[in-house]
Order: sequence, then structure tokens, then C-alpha cells
Amino acid sequence: MANSALNKLVIIGVGLIGGSFALALRNAGLVKHIVGVGRSLQNMQCAVERGVIDEIATDMASALHNADLVFLAMPVGQTANIMAQIAPHLHANTIITDGCSTKQDVIAAARHHLPLQNRHHFVPGHPIAGTEQSGAQAAQADLYHNKHVILTPLPETSTDAVEQVNQLWQACGAQVSIMSADEHDQVLATTSHLPHILAFTMMNHLNHCTNQPENMLRFAGSGMRDFTRIAGSSPEMWRDICLANREALLRQIDGYQNELKALQEMLRNNDGDALEQTFSQARNVRETWLKSKN
Repeated sequence: MANSALNKLVIIGVGLIGGSFALALRNAGLVKHIVGVGRSLQNMQCAVERGVIDEIATDMASALHNADLVFLAMPVGQTANIMAQIAPHLHANTIITDGCSTKQDVIAAARHHLPLQNRHHFVPGHPIAGTEQSGAQAAQADLYHNKHVILTPLPETSTDAVEQVNQLWQACGAQVSIMSADEHDQVLATTSHLPHILAFTMMNHLNHCTNQPENMLRFAGSGMRDFTRIAGSSPEMWRDICLANREALLRQIDGYQNELKALQEMLRNNDGDALEQTFSQARNVRETWLKSKN
């Protein structure tokens, strides 16, 4: 891992994802100096106090000067704007990677704003880890332990850059996979983006179906709490993710609505056998998935 050690790491967006990456690499002894770039001075000061970063950048030029690696961890909707800001200040060999939950739009922004020499060192990535918490105070050094990270390099991305980012994520405890950006966006629309909008929608449904939602929720049990936990996530972040992966997500919503319509017909027809078969199939799929994770 010695060849992956960083003299200077720049985190743009020092929240749960970026802050946890910084803490994990610091704990692994793979970074000497960490610079943070962010919108909220209060959050940045929290990051310094917690030892997530060593320095708050005053401007992009000084932040990126002699940077070995830049990690883009802001909401995906800011990607194009941030890439336009960093492009004039990047050194030729600075590695750029990101933690955004969508990849095709990030790659499109890179192709538009980053010169070819910088795209040689751009390694799009997505750590599949997180909580509903946000900000530097939520950063955890062990967040990525035994979690999946997907890298979706461009055809022009150098193999050396991919390998270095791969090694850094492995040092964070992550399991790294490589796939195309299109496949990534399809998979995540199904397994992450759709579940989040279902959780948000369920909370809104409970709010709209009664004049006194607080009375109804008073009797909600742990199943409701667990199902809707991710509705506590950042609305700004999930707005951006949904819009960025709009087409794939729309297809998944259509598919889910078809499943609901089929279930609705079973209820209308008082078809207990079909309901039990549907629920058994779902349980079996879940049990198989959980066994594969052990």
C-alpha cells in the first residue's frame, strides 16, 4: 500500500461520505494532510475539531495546489459546477474520484469540464454505504468496512489511477468492484434509489391520509420505524440523485406499480392462495440474499 500513500488529500463536501473516507485513510496511515472544501463554515469547523480534516480551504486554487487526490463528495447536483471550478487548478497527475450515487451524469460532467489529461486520472466511484445522518459530525472511520464500492472508469482512465483508488478503498475496508456506468445506474435505481423514494412516499402518505398523523404514528411499531428509516436522509441529496438517474428510476417505479396492481387484484378477488404465494416468494428472495451476505 505504500505507493498509495497521499501527501495531500482534498475532500470537496466534508459530510458523511467524504468525512468517513478521510477518517478511514487517516486511521490507515495513508494520508499526511487533508484539506476540506465546503459551503458551511460551521460544518467545516466541526470537521477540523473532530480531526476529519487538517485545514479549511480558503479558495479552490490553494486547496488543489500539489494535491495527490481530490475526492468529490458533494450532492450529485453540484457535480458540473464543481468540476468547472476545479478544472483550471488541477495538476496533470492529480487523481480525481467521487462518491456520487449516480455515474452516467458524473461522467458526462467530467467529459464536458475536465481536460483530457485530467480525465486520464479520473476514476468515478460509488461507495454503497451510509446512514440517514449527514454532515461532518456523522463521519465514521469504519463506515466502509465490509461495504461495496463500485468504480466505473472511463475508457481513457489510466489503469494506474484505477489501481491506486482501488487500493485506497481497500484500505478503508471496502470490497471493490468495477462495472460500466450504465449498469451501475440501473442496479442502484433498483436497490437504492427506489427504496428511498418509497420510504419518503410512505411518510407523506401517512401525513396525507389523516388530519392527525401524529395520533396514527403514535401506534407505529418497529417495522414502520425500520421501513422508513431512510426517509430521514438529506432531501437535497435525494432530489439530486432522483433527477440524475431519472430514466432508470422511472422504469423501476413503473415496475413497482405493476407489482402493487397485481397485489391489489389479489385483494379484490379475496385470493388468499395468491397472496401467500407472493409473500413466500418475497421472503425466499430476501432469505437467499441475506445468506449470500454471510
